[in-house]
Amino acid sequence: MHFVNSREGMTVMKIVLATLNAKYIHTSLALRCLKAFAEKDFPDIDIAEYTIKDPAMNIVSDLFARRPDVIGFSCYIWNIEETIVVIDMLRKIMPEVKILLGGPEVSYDTEFWMERIPQVDFIVVGEGEETFHHMLQELETTRKFHLVFGLAYRKEKEGKSQIVVNPGRPKLDLATLPSPYRFEEDIPTLANRVVYFETSRGCPFSCQFCLSSIEVGVRYFDINRTKADINYLIDQGAKLIKFVDRTFNIKRDYALEMFQFLIENHRGCVFQFEITADIMRPEVLDYLAEHAPPGVFRFEIGVQSTNDITNEAVKRRQNFTKLTRTVNKVRDSGKIDQHLDLIAGLPHEDYDTFRKTFNDVFALRPEELQLGFLKMLRGTGMRHDAEKHGYVYMDRAPYEILGNDLLPFSDIVRIKRVEDVLEKYWNAHRLDHTLLYLVEQVFPSPFDFFQAFGDYWEGRGWQRIGHQLEDLFARLWAFLADRGAEASEGRLDLDVTLGLMKLDYFLNHKYKPRKVWWDFVMDKAEWSSWMKQLSERPETVSGDFAALGLADKELHKHAVIDRVPFDLALYLADGAIDKSADSLLVMIYGGEAAGKPYALRITGQEAVEQLATTE
Repeated sequence: MHFVNSREGMTVMKIVLATLNAKYIHTSLALRCLKAFAEKDFPDIDIAEYTIKDPAMNIVSDLFARRPDVIGFSCYIWNIEETIVVIDMLRKIMPEVKILLGGPEVSYDTEFWMERIPQVDFIVVGEGEETFHHMLQELETTRKFHLVFGLAYRKEKEGKSQIVVNPGRPKLDLATLPSPYRFEEDIPTLANRVVYFETSRGCPFSCQFCLSSIEVGVRYFDINRTKADINYLIDQGAKLIKFVDRTFNIKRDYALEMFQFLIENHRGCVFQFEITADIMRPEVLDYLAEHAPPGVFRFEIGVQSTNDITNEAVKRRQNFTKLTRTVNKVRDSGKIDQHLDLIAGLPHEDYDTFRKTFNDVFALRPEELQLGFLKMLRGTGMRHDAEKHGYVYMDRAPYEILGNDLLPFSDIVRIKRVEDVLEKYWNAHRLDHTLLYLVEQVFPSPFDFFQAFGDYWEGRGWQRIGHQLEDLFARLWAFLADRGAEASEGRLDLDVTLGLMKLDYFLNHKYKPRKVWWDFVMDKAEWSSWMKQLSERPETVSGDFAALGLADKELHKHAVIDRVPFDLALYLADGAIDKSADSLLVMIYGGEAAGKPYALRITGQEAVEQLATTE
């Protein structure tokens, strides 16, 4: 393979930087960092992004058509196995191409990867910008790869190929790195994809299950450059920016300045951060509660466990009381959605203590509760000490645990059922009113509800078939009607539950639904009588409803009604269930947002009048 110097106007090395993202909307920050640093000397660099769902043949065909001299792949636990399939095919059809890997998945146990994937020529270990650039320089010139810190490569000695892993490269000076956010080719898709952004590298904590704990200390990019890059991205149409900093709020003054800047310049863009909640200062919370625009910020908070002995075993410092204070204050402000993370399978955590952890965190009522399972990542302390706790885990990525001394596989499977219905119901926000009623007033605890429902879901074989919105409601109703009384220790009121499920179903629509999933028992005469009252005497519902000024024709076009067995107005006001009177649930749809509910309390006299009218 021969390359000619571009300064003489001749052909240059053709380089493709590729990765398989988990979803199309994701983008690879790593590839853009490599290109930004190397393109001054190697101007012919393409970025090629695919997904793990793309057929390998399609990926290989696209890479082959680009006719590269060098192909680099960014590797993670979610794409390494799919990437290996692609590499194997590429080597067979492009024997001369140089293939290199980088990323966290291959930066540890590097010799293992060189042995497992003999088609790979190089692996870039750790921070890649300088190493990748230096490797290209040596590939183009003297090929003295032993001089490239942070590089693994192969060399021939006495007719045999040997693997060489060079010493690591010192930490980069972030001030020397060019911006990876200003490629013109990214502009057309900025509005439709997630932009990943880093303002710092490193983590101040030492959590033994996390790769970030391996790098000691935090380095920051220049804050003025950071602000300029964010303004550029927003100007070019970015709609969602996710900060990949491991702890965005580790420095109070820095976080406060950045929050203020983003509030003043968001222009409709949404920002997501990973924060450590128990170190969030009260003055920062007060500032956000007062100034943050609703819906612009999202916080991701890793709780992982509330079990003290567990946190101590994984070297995780956490004050759950302070964390609770932060989460509650953010929630009460109504400005910022919160995504809380749990990890099942940590040391000293059995099924019962994890149940307590789950209930502790669910009590905070986050908008999303992510239940994950411990993964024995290469390079982490947890993987190194796996035998100490009797861990068994997958040999290949994602290295998820299959059990340990306290949590057998049978319990892991049970918790996975909790995860499944938690994701479909709570995190999807399809039945918020119903779920809150069930977990707060009916079932012994939130975990017990999700476990019982998850067991029922799997018992019916629903995990093997898809579902639509109506199915989610019908399946929950089937569970409650079949097992609810037993699972709730007799506290379940099916009539109240059905009323709340009707409300939730109507709230899931922007337009008047054409059908309902339950048996609609109101006969035509009663329905007509209620519709007539709503048209002729709207003030009996409320002043707000009367102010809509809906004529009879509009009412028939935009309204749905049904009866619920409790005071709906009282429930909507403060969440209380009062069964002393029924209500007429009136939903009005406008088409731009979810329908709006109104309630007409049905007194004894109104019930008599309706009966007389229908007769």
